[in-house]
Amino acid sequence: MLFTVESKLPFAEIQRRLEESAAAHKFGILTVHNLAETMRKKSVELGSECTIFEVCNPVQAKRVLDAHPAVSTALPCRISVYGKDGGYTLATLLPSALMESFGVAELAPVAAEVETVLKEMMTDAAG
Repeated sequence: MLFTVESKLPFAEIQRRLEESAAAHKFGILTVHNLAETMRKKSVELGSECTIFEVCNPVQAKRVLDAHPAVSTALPCRISVYGKDGGYTLATLLPSALMESFGVAELAPVAAEVETVLKEMMTDAAG
């Protein structure tokens, strides 16, 4: 259900590479959530970097939403980057596992396509 990739690259380089790979695969980065910064604003120190990138391909999103509108609860896809300088993990919940929970067979091919691309994007970003 969880796919992870390790990286020794600095966080800024991972982010740059993820943005480039997303664009090359016709995905957009919709939002970036810096959890460490958000928690710090609430006087809670996380102690490590944790940033979530919400990514989406609108054509693929439309395909799954047309098949089953409740899939909107699982969109957009998220890639988390967490760790500290010298070692980061990129992680995502696999779309195939998420789509299985909806019990709609038409979602499986789209989930498989998106999953392949997410893995490629994460591998590209990790270096």
